[in-house]
Formats: sequence, structure tokens, C-alpha cells
Amino acid sequence: MKNKGSTLCNFSFFSLQKPPDTLSWLNQIIQLSNFRISSPLPNFSQTGKFFSLVTGAMIRIFKVKEKQKEDAENSIGGVPVKKQSAGELRLQKDITELNLPNSCNITFPNGKDDLMNFEISIKPDEGDGKFLFSFQVPSIYPHDAPRVKCKTKIFHPNIDLEGNVCLNVLREDWKPVLNINTIIYGLYHLFTEPNCEDPLNHEAADMLRDQPNVFEANVRRALEGGYIGDEYFEACT
Repeated sequence: MKNKGSTLCNFSFFSLQKPPDTLSWLNQIIQLSNFRISSPLPNFSQTGKFFSLVTGAMIRIFKVKEKQKEDAENSIGGVPVKKQSAGELRLQKDITELNLPNSCNITFPNGKDDLMNFEISIKPDEGDGKFLFSFQVPSIYPHDAPRVKCKTKIFHPNIDLEGNVCLNVLREDWKPVLNINTIIYGLYHLFTEPNCEDPLNHEAADMLRDQPNVFEANVRRALEGGYIGDEYFEACT
């Protein structure tokens, strides 16, 4: 049934004039939506096509606007900025809040754009050695603990000759509420109180437990550079 003189929509299809700029023409459709017409569109077929055109135009406008917004947010001075993951944001907070002992330092070998890989140097208060640890932080941090290795070859019950570290907070005792500071203090604690009950280097652990004087002499030899058995250690003082 025809409804003469009634308003069928908020657009005047025949009043649209396409300007050279496609985006301006699409915006014109939105602006025209604020006006009402006093005559119906010619027929139902044209009405359906028109609404399909308007819907497609609005979707295209939305996509263009979103792309423009994304480009603006992700660039500073024309240089694209990589979005940080949740793990990177949490790690950035941990690093900002670090409370390191005076004998510890943090460095970023790949530059500060790569927060997920850094190094910590530890120089215990007792002794002359300086030890370097690498941290590889997983993308799902803090749900998984960082992977930590000792880059300095050392004769120690809880650090093997390949640099693997036996520390409870890096294994079964890790929880997302812990942070980088916790790990660094745990590493520092290994030098003040090595644990021969949970060893990676069983030779060093047995020596510490049964022959502490021999263990101390071997540690000094390793720090100054020399052989322990067939294994050579470079000086790290």
C-alpha cells in the first residue's frame, strides 16, 4: 500500500552530489542524515539499494577514521611505535621500581627498545668476583619466570659450568606477584649463602659440604683464572 507524502527515510538520495574527494562524499551522506524529506523515494527497489549504499558508505567511513586514528596513535614524528604487550608493560614497571644493591647494575645490550633482554652484573660484598647474568623475559611474563643464565664461568654449587642457575624463584616457587627485584636478590643470596643441598654442580656441592677449605681455595683459583681439575676458568675479578 502506497503511503503518499510520508517520510520514508532521513536521507535525500537525489540531493547527493558526489564531490571529487570520495571521503568528503561519504561524509556528506552522514550529514544529510540529519534532515528529513517530505516525499517518498520512487520505489521499494531503489529504497533497498539506497540503504545498502548508505550502510556500505558508513562502514567505509568508520574504517577510514579508525585507520587514521591508529596511524596517529602509533606514530611520533612519523616513526612507527610498536605496541607494548602486557608482559612488556609489566616488565617496564618492574624495571622502573628496581631497588638494586650498590654492587648490582642493569644493562640493555640490545638497547632500551628491547626490554625483554637485559643483563645484571653482581659484585658480592665479600670477595673480588664480578658475575654477569642474562635475563630473557617471556612474552607471557609474569605468568612465567624469566630465563636466567650466568655468563661468567664460575665454580659454584648452584650454577653449573654451562651457566644454568638453580634458584627456587625461577622454578617451582615462581608466582606472578614476584618481580625482577626478587630474582636479583635471590641471585645475590647465592653468593652469600650457597646451597649444597640443591646443587647443579655436584662436585662443588660435595666439596663445600665435606671440604670447605678446599672449596674456598678452588673458588679463589677460579676467580683469579686457572684450572680446577681439567676445567679452565677465566679471571673474573
